[in-house]
Amino acid sequence: MNLSTFIKQKRSVSGLTQPELAEKAGVGLRFIRELEQGKETLRLDKVNQVLNLFGYEMGPLKSDQKTANHRKDAKS
Repeated sequence: MNLSTFIKQKRSVSGLTQPELAEKAGVGLRFIRELEQGKETLRLDKVNQVLNLFGYEMGPLKSDQKTANHRKDAKS
């Protein structure tokens, strides 16, 4: 599951609107919208502010090298 889907799902289960989530997390509504739309460049500290509401945080994960190389090739 990707981050945008995870956030949408957690927000929905919690019964929060985007504006409510933004207010509770202390971030802007625009940030929540961009996060849920899958924007590729987001501030990690703000992502963690949102995730912390649900008891999560971002951290390093070992990536599948084949997938990582594919992403690089797709951007070229």
